[in-house]
Amino acid sequence: MSDPAFSEMLKIKTEQVTDIVAGFLPAEEGRQRILFEAMNYSVLAGGKRLRPMLMQETYRYLGGAAEREADLLNPFMAAMEMIHSYSLVHDDLPAMDNDMYRRGKLTTHAAYGHAVGILAGDGLLNMAFETALKVKPVSEQERGSVFQALKVLSDKAGAFGMVGGQTVDVIGTGKNFTEEELMFIYRLKTGALLEASMMIGAILAGADTETVKTVEQVAADVGLAFQIQDDILDVTSTVEELGKAVFSDEKNKKTTYVSLFGIEESGRTVELLTNRALDRLSAIGGKCDEDRFLKELLLSLVHRTK
Repeated sequence: MSDPAFSEMLKIKTEQVTDIVAGFLPAEEGRQRILFEAMNYSVLAGGKRLRPMLMQETYRYLGGAAEREADLLNPFMAAMEMIHSYSLVHDDLPAMDNDMYRRGKLTTHAAYGHAVGILAGDGLLNMAFETALKVKPVSEQERGSVFQALKVLSDKAGAFGMVGGQTVDVIGTGKNFTEEELMFIYRLKTGALLEASMMIGAILAGADTETVKTVEQVAADVGLAFQIQDDILDVTSTVEELGKAVFSDEKNKKTTYVSLFGIEESGRTVELLTNRALDRLSAIGGKCDEDRFLKELLLSLVHRTK
């Protein structure tokens, strides 16, 4: 997005979310200090903080109580970023994508070695749920919402969500996927955590079942558009702009939306999915000033250049 006001607000909010996440990270001490260092390196090595920010903005968009954010929402925001970070640590490993750089810095396994890289990912996954369980509900309704949010987090991150999508992607390396197979991978591998983020924000804000379902559909479209845009950038960007290797999909012999339909058609699909997501979001209506920012944030994700 080129809007200076939005860009400045995004920068401020990204820093605020980073501070929230950092507050839940382990102290770098004790016999396993190297593990904590690698975990913290993985989380704090940059990044958009997209998932926890989407969680927060959805919560606010749907009128979640500001005074309950610290005790109710913040632990889930940190947990989500830990899960996302662990997935990237493992995704970069030699047995997976074998990437040496991410966000312009050495990947965790490149900086700390393969063994510590694996363990750092394991540590972050477990700490995510330890962190989510630090919530402090004060009513029966909040306790029910927390239970529902934990279920969404575990379902979307596991074998029926992100991990399942990643598995199908990995075992299919070198295979020519059909569009249906590719959409299955994208919806799980990329979309699942985006869906979880926005759904948890809605659930903790007290949204009803129908609204949570609509939010899930919004996030599914945004996740798909985000991944297709990622495919586009892999063949149109540079290492300096992207902060990671380009042409990695071609190197790893992966079918992508671009390889199936070309750059122009991929761009049109991104626009279609984005417009549909925004229409659905408008249908449930915002209840505060976060209305405009959430929509601009979604637009910025799918129109990004890095």
